[in-house]
Amino acid sequence: MIEQSLWVLDTNVLVSRLLVLHGVAAKAVDHALARGILLFSEETLDELVEVLGRPKFDPYVTQDERRKFVELLGGVARVVNIPRRFSACRDPRDDKFLDVAVNGGATAIITGDRALLELDPFHGVRIVSPGDFLAWP
Repeated sequence: MIEQSLWVLDTNVLVSRLLVLHGVAAKAVDHALARGILLFSEETLDELVEVLGRPKFDPYVTQDERRKFVELLGGVARVVNIPRRFSACRDPRDDKFLDVAVNGGATAIITGDRALLELDPFHGVRIVSPGDFLAWP
């Protein structure tokens, strides 16, 4: 059996994927899906649903499209149990992505968030921007 890479995608990257179909974030998400499995926790999935439910996105994408996007992600992702939690990021709201990555054995976190990027690497997990991820071999 071939071992697949495990990826954690920050909410900002996933939202960008939905809003800018041919942007760097979209290419990074598609690249991650082609090369492995996406990891989430209940907390990161809840955040994605909450963010996508905001009315500010109404002019760009319908509620139905957002719902289908989350359903599709749920169908290809693995939900990770979080027995060990971290408090390492200067923005405590981002610690949940570190939790998923370390507990799930992720290869990398793909994010546009500077507070996370400055922690690269974290407990053996790379933290890279979508553009840098696309440049990986």
